[in-house]
Amino acid sequence: MLQEDALRAIYPRLKKQIVVTSLGTVAIELYNLGHRPNFFYLEHGMGLASSMGLGLALSLPERPVTILEGDASLLMNLGTLSTMARYGPPNLTHIIFDNESLLSPGGFPSATSDGTDLAGVARESGIRHVTKADTVEAVEEAYAAAAERPALSVIHSKVEAVGPDFHVMGIGLLEVRFGFARHLQGGQP
Repeated sequence: MLQEDALRAIYPRLKKQIVVTSLGTVAIELYNLGHRPNFFYLEHGMGLASSMGLGLALSLPERPVTILEGDASLLMNLGTLSTMARYGPPNLTHIIFDNESLLSPGGFPSATSDGTDLAGVARESGIRHVTKADTVEAVEEAYAAAAERPALSVIHSKVEAVGPDFHVMGIGLLEVRFGFARHLQGGQP
């Protein structure tokens, strides 16, 4: 499955979410589908999307939050799964797109290429609702179920190690930062 196809399938539901992405292909592909002010692309902060998403979910409990992150980014901050399980924000969904590589800087293999099972790590960290979704339809169904479930949810998806030809977005970091802050302050879902 292509990550871009999975993102396209859930894109309509992201309109009502606060969305935090890790850097790299997930950010570029989401941006290419159409930027929205509720999207925050955490460029230059590999490994921190899960922490930022958790913080937003805890500080804004009435607002649904979605984290879109690659395997290599999560591996840099693996302890965040235990912290998520500890606090269990019911408004948080964490989608892990696992291409078994650090695709953006050249496609170097990540630890998941040698067998690290991030869904298993999430489950063993104490997260109750962990779903493996390796087809576009399965991702769409899992995300719809997570959106309706008042509980922390993790969706783990194996995707092909392919991405866009260019890793450039047509929006500046400050524009994203201030637009996102204005969105949060305006209370828009």
